[in-house]
Amino acid sequence: MDVLEYKALMKRQFLRTLGWTLLMAVGLSGAAMAEDEAPDVMIKRLSVDVLDTIKADKALRSGDMTKLVALVDERIMPSVNFQRMTASAVGPAWRQATPEQQKRLQDEFKILLVRTYAGALAQVSTQTVAMKPLRASPDDKEVLVRTEIRGVGDPIQLDYRLEKTPGLGTGWRIYNLNVLGVWLVETYKSQFAQEINAKGLDGLIVSLSDRNKANSKKG
Repeated sequence: MDVLEYKALMKRQFLRTLGWTLLMAVGLSGAAMAEDEAPDVMIKRLSVDVLDTIKADKALRSGDMTKLVALVDERIMPSVNFQRMTASAVGPAWRQATPEQQKRLQDEFKILLVRTYAGALAQVSTQTVAMKPLRASPDDKEVLVRTEIRGVGDPIQLDYRLEKTPGLGTGWRIYNLNVLGVWLVETYKSQFAQEINAKGLDGLIVSLSDRNKANSKKG
């Protein structure tokens, strides 16, 4: 791999990490979400609120893991269907997993994503969110909300898939994210399938746990 290819790879990895940052961050104000709020309005409002919060909070920008984990546990999960996310990433093997295995997979996957986006928090500076027209009908239970993150350099394509969850008090919930044409759940699904085929579900859990421990040691 030459220098130009390496730089291009690093840029793609950073943009995808930033995408995860905004996916997780959208949940920061999730408790205030109105159930009848349109999904594109919700994404716009929360994205703007969160970008402003990150810019103003030194601890978030510096990747304070204690604070980030607390935010995930207390405020992000209500706005993200994380069980669906994990099940989709694990694929068909999820249905064969025991309740304990499912819990371990979900816990380790959450830690992985939290640490993935923590490193991108410091990169948020002058970015703004631009919404694209929503193509959906009032009766739709699942929608695609398309946005662009604009700032220094080229705009970043950032699309959300959301599902309507009546009765849960959260209205719309996010279950997948597209950064620069790549759906991230599908990206993890490919990686996880290789682990499951080689080592089974317990092997995937051990692999995720080891990766999280290694990342923790790196800070």
